[in-house]
Order: sequence, then structure tokens, then C-alpha cells
Amino acid sequence: MDLWQLHIFVSVVENKSFSKASLAINLSQPTVSNHIKELEEHFECRLLDRLGKTTELTQSGRILYQYAKQLLSLREAAESAMHDFLGRNKGDLFFGASTIPSGYILPKIIGPFSNAYPDIHVHLISGDTMQIVSEVKNGNLEFGLVGAEIDDPLIVQEKLITDEMKLILPSDHSWAGLESINCEKLFDAPFIAREKGSGTWQSIMESLKSAGFDPERLNIRINMGNTISVIQGILNRAGISILSTIAVQDEINNKRLTALSVNGLDLNRYFYLTLPARRVLSPISKKFIEFTRKMLE
Repeated sequence: MDLWQLHIFVSVVENKSFSKASLAINLSQPTVSNHIKELEEHFECRLLDRLGKTTELTQSGRILYQYAKQLLSLREAAESAMHDFLGRNKGDLFFGASTIPSGYILPKIIGPFSNAYPDIHVHLISGDTMQIVSEVKNGNLEFGLVGAEIDDPLIVQEKLITDEMKLILPSDHSWAGLESINCEKLFDAPFIAREKGSGTWQSIMESLKSAGFDPERLNIRINMGNTISVIQGILNRAGISILSTIAVQDEINNKRLTALSVNGLDLNRYFYLTLPARRVLSPISKKFIEFTRKMLE
């Protein structure tokens, strides 16, 4: 058994297919099959069940997969640490973020970071909060930046960025001349909601409950899967919604949208740096997080 065989094994597991894995790692399918066969002979057990065109882990395969991910991660950390020590900041950085950080915050950090470290290849994965947390837990992403606090022993979180949410509506809306409205009025207007995995939506629900209001009273006409869609829905008079002011600042500056405070509702929240509880970060990840903290000072 060697690390290359474990790399091939992990690729087959994550692609759920020998043929897809062979394309991903640029090897012939017979070569991939042979390496898996050698692993199974080494451990004297079946690691994968072939189910037609797809593969599934056996119980013994699940055990090996967990350790294989850790060993490959440790190899990457060792290479990164040596490059760092020798002054060669190079390698790949895989991390994720929910909609607002990935679309409106992190690009402003990644640009300067890439200029400072041109040999580090940054891979930013976008998804909703629960998707990013799941990928961090599974080891597919080194860390994440999400808009909700998650109670899970497999991750640790740190408040990194303060975010202010407000009620967003078209600039010609009948409430547009106001600075704020009472929370009760929210339930009278058609409302655009985000998907359940959204950190923004989770924060809105928690704010309403904390203020003593039932979120079920919202007149939800439409559910949309991302912030951009919600913004376009508001611009096209499909309804109003509560959004991060970071995401709509350009539209507010251009006087296409307006933002109101909601009396009695605490709409301040945080974006959380989300880390795996049981894995050590690579030196490249630590470098990016340190760079981010300095830029946010």
C-alpha cells in the first residue's frame, strides 16, 4: 500500500465510478482497477461493491476511506509546510463560503492574496450554509465562511465578520420614504424567502422568534435559491425581503433599491469562520486566514 494507491481509491470513492475516477486522475480504467485490486489483496477484503456503473463502499472500505483522507491531507500539509519553510508559497487551497461571503466579501480578499502569493491556486466553492458545513466536516474543504452558527461537535466556529441585514424594497415602494417600519407590517406584504439551508434565512427566522413573532405569519409568495435571485425578484416587484446590506449596496447607491430598519427586530448577525474540529489546517490555509484577518482589521 502506498499514498498513490490511496489517492486512486479516494478518487473512485468520490466519483462513485472507476471510469469517472480514471478521467479525473488521468489514468486508464484498467490501471485504476488494478490498483484497487492490489489494495484489496493487501487488506484481504473487499473495499468496494461494484453496482453496475457505480461503486459503493463496503464497511471495511468506509474505514479505509476515513484514514486515506487523513493521510492524503497530512501529505499535502507536509508539502505545504516544506514549501513555506523554504520560502516557496505554492500549492492548492480549497475552501468554501455561503452566498454573501463568496459573492461579495471574499473576492475582495482573494485578489490581493493571489497577487501576494501567485503560486497558490485558490479554489473557492460556493453553496448554502449547510452545504459548506457538510463539505468541511467531510474533509472536502479545509474551512468555510458561513452566515449561521451551527451546533455540531465536528466543527468549531469563530465570529469573523459582522453583517447588518435590513428590509429591502424597490425605491418607488410606498414605504421607501421611511427610515424604519414596525415589525408587524412585515406580515402584510408579499415576502420573498430563501431556501431552508440559507444562513440568511436562518438568521431571519431566529430574529423573529427572539422578538416574539411567529415566522409562519410571513406572507411568503416565492422561495428563491440565492441572493441574486431575491434581489432581482425585489427589483421586479415580486415581493420584499430581508437581505444583507453588503449584497445590495450597489443597488442602494444607484437608487434602485432602498433599505429600512425593522423596529423591534435585531437583524445584526455574523459570518463565521468554520473549521473542522478534528483536523489540522494546512499552512496555506493558515496563511489565507491570517491574511483575511489583517484585511478585515
